[in-house]
Amino acid sequence: MKDKWFRFVINHPYFVILTTILLTLAMGYGISKLTFKSDYRIFFGETNPQLLAFDKIQETYNKSDTVDFIIAPKDGQIFSANVIKAILEITKASWQIPYSTRVDSITNFQHTSSIDDDMQVEDLFFEEDLALNNNELQQKLDKIKSIALNDPMLINRLISKKAHVSIISSTIQLPEIDQSKELPEVVNFVRNMKTKFAAKYPEINFKLSGIIIMNNSFPESAQHDGQHLIPLMFLAIVLMMMFMLKSVTGTLSTVIIIISSIIGALGLAGWSGLYLSGPSASTPTIVMTLAVADCIHILSSQFYEMRHHGRNKNEALLTALHINYQPIFLTSITTAIGFLSLNFSDAPPFHDLGNMVATGVMLAFIYSISLFPALLSILPMKVAQKDEESQEIMNKISHFVVNNRKTLLPITSIIIIVLVAFVPRNELNDNFVEYFDKTVEFRQATDFMQDNIHGLGVIFFSIDSGEASGINTPKFLSMTEKFAQWMRAQPETDHVMSLSDTIKRLNKNMHGDNQDFYKLPENRELSAQYLLLYEMSLPYGLDLNNQLNVDKSALRLIVTYKNLTSNQFLDIEQRAKQWFDENGNGYTFEMASPSLMFAHIGQRNIISMLSGTSIALLIISLILGFALRSVKFGLISLLPNLIPAGIAFGLWGMMVGEVGLALSVVAGMTLGIIVDDTVHFLSKYLHARRDKAMEPVEAVHYAFASVGRALLITTIVLSIGFIVLAQSTFRLNADMGLLTSITITIALIVDFLFLPPLIILFDKNKTI
Repeated sequence: MKDKWFRFVINHPYFVILTTILLTLAMGYGISKLTFKSDYRIFFGETNPQLLAFDKIQETYNKSDTVDFIIAPKDGQIFSANVIKAILEITKASWQIPYSTRVDSITNFQHTSSIDDDMQVEDLFFEEDLALNNNELQQKLDKIKSIALNDPMLINRLISKKAHVSIISSTIQLPEIDQSKELPEVVNFVRNMKTKFAAKYPEINFKLSGIIIMNNSFPESAQHDGQHLIPLMFLAIVLMMMFMLKSVTGTLSTVIIIISSIIGALGLAGWSGLYLSGPSASTPTIVMTLAVADCIHILSSQFYEMRHHGRNKNEALLTALHINYQPIFLTSITTAIGFLSLNFSDAPPFHDLGNMVATGVMLAFIYSISLFPALLSILPMKVAQKDEESQEIMNKISHFVVNNRKTLLPITSIIIIVLVAFVPRNELNDNFVEYFDKTVEFRQATDFMQDNIHGLGVIFFSIDSGEASGINTPKFLSMTEKFAQWMRAQPETDHVMSLSDTIKRLNKNMHGDNQDFYKLPENRELSAQYLLLYEMSLPYGLDLNNQLNVDKSALRLIVTYKNLTSNQFLDIEQRAKQWFDENGNGYTFEMASPSLMFAHIGQRNIISMLSGTSIALLIISLILGFALRSVKFGLISLLPNLIPAGIAFGLWGMMVGEVGLALSVVAGMTLGIIVDDTVHFLSKYLHARRDKAMEPVEAVHYAFASVGRALLITTIVLSIGFIVLAQSTFRLNADMGLLTSITITIALIVDFLFLPPLIILFDKNKTI
């Protein structure tokens, strides 16, 4: 049946080309339906417990996604007239940021003080204060500096301890109708603000950080990859194929297959309602790499037939299609299964990546047995009768392996065991700020912010008293205050925002600013009255809704940390739970944040992917055993398919020692890719044993001669492709690309040096 199809393609190439082009255009129209989602929440499934807890806290209190405008005077003096003027202006302008609901800065901080028997609530610094004479203005600046550096609500939150860096923090509540438009609208607005104020105040360095800026960095990193990595990879593949195949026709035809596969994969994704994200945006890069492999095997076999058997172009093409159909189909289906195993990932963007790439791989297979041979049949092709140099290299390798098989097998086995033994050295760890390369503006600003004032890591603690207005009870406030003080004592903590600090300050104010009364009131009614008086005095947009729920039965502590790793956040979570178990007085509490969500996702993903990879391995093994018509060779194929990932993770354990969200999917993803080498080598070996009645040693020589060069070329192209992906400014893609490239390279070494001696050892039968 397949031979009839191959003859039909070669005999009717123009019909096949026209049909596939029309189908590709129909699929490609779906690309117009693709959208890019940049919200960090897309990394978490709808049932993710940390996401559910975070959503609950967000619904109870105001949302807390921010734009942090970092002010860093070059002379290191925040409390100078010009810098304070800039902060006043930026604070005022920040209220105009789209979807801005709150702006906090040192100038509009609601400072409370005692005047006679009354409490005064007002901005820490007014624009009118700038009109004071020099002496009065300096006195005012000195005064607000003293207040700011001694107020726990400001220090390490909006002002650094050295008073050399300040932050204006704008709370943004996106409508979430269309984030692809809303997010850029906000970011473009604040970037224009930054440009405007940088020109007006050249003596100040301005930087932008915050969750909103981080969200926008996802699509920007993907866009950067699209503009730089894909063209670079495309060029690398074309040059490598031209150099190694020495065929313009073969290279051009392969490029057409690559483009068609990418268009089809992305188009079908659009028709299916999928969306692009940081991980799935790498689909074109990966599909481009994988699509090359099918074409190279067909071309190599065609060239082999033309050079060594003198066949004409179409006869050689028919033979190449006949020989390679099964192994190409097997490698395509196993690669697709490997990527489909990403559906077991706990991070939905990896589902989309797996589904898109699996679609692209199968389209590449379909194109390779239809459009590709149709193109080759009508395009001119000249092939030299012999290619002695490359053939001599394969002969040398095969003779070396066969002649030293009794030594190679134990040596390679020992090396494999030693390297795999380093796998446990890998620690599950992640840092979501470090998902972005240091060349990314967001990463630079966030690192600067951490080094000088506070990190981007945060945990929200919602503590419920169990009764309306229960937050005013001395027992509840005392427990909250103790927890806040305990949390401040933790080495990872930068800042704690606690309502207890506000109530202590109010108590002091209501006692004539007597420092002895900077403590919690002992009377519930007093706390309630102070809080009511304070709330009534607050201006619009600066209320306590970010700390209190509606009926005042619960409050939220906002604890800011350094940019910690996932393990450090998990450790803080455990310590906090233990503290509440021992000191919480029976009150209920919840904790959640993006930081905690990212901290848990890596571990959840590893567990999910272990199941997915195991199932994929079982399916692939059954397919190979059935296709190779041999249980023995199906079992033998397991080793070279599993060993490369084991060695790669062992090397990673030696060199890096940390496995995060991206690397947790590599084993499943590469499982299907590395089967390519094993399937092609074993299929050629079995072809020699069954159809040519060769002995095991001869069959190994034949396998090297017929497919060794193709395996070498595909490995080089695949490795280069994923190395290009490793240059991504998005670390999830970069780490995935690097480890995948390492794994693919190791797979070839294992299939060249370990698999042949293993086959010869176990293949004792005269006929199979």
